[in-house]
Amino acid sequence: MTGDESLNMTLIAHDTLAGWGGMGEGMVIQEARGGRRILWLAHEGPPKNFTGVDVTDPKKPRVIVQTDLAHNNMRSNSLDLVGDIMAVAYQTRGPGGLMDPGFGLEPAGIELFDVSDPELPRTIGFFDCSGPHSMGVHQLWFADGKYIHFSGGAGDFEPTHPADSQFYRSIDISDPSKPVEVGRWWVPGTRVGDDAPPPKRHPRYDIGIRAHNTNVYPERPDRVYLAYIDGGIYILDISDMADPKPVSHWNPHPPQNGFSHTVLPLFDRGLLIVSDECIQDGGRDWPKLTWVLDARDETNPVPISTLPLPPVEEFGQRGGRYGSHNIHENQPGSFSSDTLVFGTYFNGGIRVHDVSDPYRPEEVAYYVPATPEGSRVGAIQLNDVFVDENRIVYTVDRFTGGLYVLELDI
Repeated sequence: MTGDESLNMTLIAHDTLAGWGGMGEGMVIQEARGGRRILWLAHEGPPKNFTGVDVTDPKKPRVIVQTDLAHNNMRSNSLDLVGDIMAVAYQTRGPGGLMDPGFGLEPAGIELFDVSDPELPRTIGFFDCSGPHSMGVHQLWFADGKYIHFSGGAGDFEPTHPADSQFYRSIDISDPSKPVEVGRWWVPGTRVGDDAPPPKRHPRYDIGIRAHNTNVYPERPDRVYLAYIDGGIYILDISDMADPKPVSHWNPHPPQNGFSHTVLPLFDRGLLIVSDECIQDGGRDWPKLTWVLDARDETNPVPISTLPLPPVEEFGQRGGRYGSHNIHENQPGSFSSDTLVFGTYFNGGIRVHDVSDPYRPEEVAYYVPATPEGSRVGAIQLNDVFVDENRIVYTVDRFTGGLYVLELDI
């Protein structure tokens, strides 16, 4: 591909982020003092930790701070923010053949920062998740200012399979200098000592039966919408946060190829949008889909459609991954819609689907950037998306492209 491709989306800015344009899955906007708006971005991997970008004028993004990781054996794939407190997830290369000899396991956990002065982030707390069987924290959700929900390991958790080391956990950060665990839940059988037998592995794509996204919304603070990779999705009742209980479970893996990534509830319509993550280049694990589930009865979610995508015969050969990944999650304070679903599809760019008719979703907009300079796969790999309350769309490349800022023209 030689140039951008678009429908009903207009690029208004692009920033390679001071040459460190390989970005992860954490995106959030801070309303800072003086009317400034700061977009905080997590990096895909070392050496960078996170970047702050002034997007007060979204047509003129400006990097104001970049921080480094403690070492190159870790990543900060996820972050979130309430007010001036930002939480950053740290995942290290874990045991079970995944760690290079000579590297340590720390810091694995969640670091809390005071970003009231965005140019000078200041550490104010840390929750340790390190241990002999832990890789730390992959994803976190922080929306109410008090609780952080996350997928992480623990020093006292020994999985029955090395790939299953991360599970749902929650902590109270009322005192951000002293985070305290509140609750935890894992799929029975994934911990050594469980009464239940270990769950069956995926016969073709054994990526792990472990937690991924752990979303909790103000509309239903007593529910966790939990994606569990090869384990499918769960809705958990956390009305007693110390004792989470499953409400329902849905898992199409197998026969589908695994990796439930995100569960987005559309509350007013009784729907769930569920994305599976593509993890192999060249379309080898196709199809990786985004599903629409009827969840009017939350105890029995039922699939009713998938979001349409261009043919893998074309995009699978463009380079890198092609398939579903992240979706804009209607975070509190951001643009929230019960009909428009924004998703990133790696070399398929960003795509917007209208689910007004949930049985027949329609693609209404897309933007596929040209191959970024220096990309090691020869194609764009859009990794995450965030839509602000003004319907400005922010999306990032996984390897070198950095930040793309778009207007939606519908």
